[in-house]
Amino acid sequence: MEKGVMTLRSIGRWVWSLKRFMYRGGRADAVMRLANRLDVMLYRTGLLSPRRAAVLKVAGRNSGKLTSVPVAVAKHRGADYLVSMLGPDANWVRNVRAAGGRAVLGRRGREIPIMLVQVPPEHRAEILRGYLAIAPGARPHLGLTPTAPLSEFRKIAPNHPVFRILRRGAELLS
Repeated sequence: MEKGVMTLRSIGRWVWSLKRFMYRGGRADAVMRLANRLDVMLYRTGLLSPRRAAVLKVAGRNSGKLTSVPVAVAKHRGADYLVSMLGPDANWVRNVRAAGGRAVLGRRGREIPIMLVQVPPEHRAEILRGYLAIAPGARPHLGLTPTAPLSEFRKIAPNHPVFRILRRGAELLS
């Protein structure tokens, strides 16, 4: 191979580094905030969004104003889940906890009132693996690929909150 030519692997490492840089300190930088706003607009309509994409709306813990965040909905054993790629200090996680799990999920042009119930770390590994299969942009933040051994997902599980999505009234969202 020629010197100076980037390999697919080196490009992948560069993209992972850039993605982590854009979320340094667990917060999106200006470019990612703009990208997230665009995603919210696209996901809200359901027309140009990935099948598992949605918009999470939750009251801000300080302002009380509804904030919207683009999310990927992971499915595992018939249930739907949200995963925090940025860990427990992500704003949406802190807002969900402050709101007692109450939120709204927008998918395919519909908004559904939901409850988010945190999954204990010992039950997160398989859900995290499934999440990475549908959310490749999260891979740099978790540091794994969907093909990593389940034991590696068990190691990172305590650092990445997972919430089961229930319709308000405890019915499953499907």
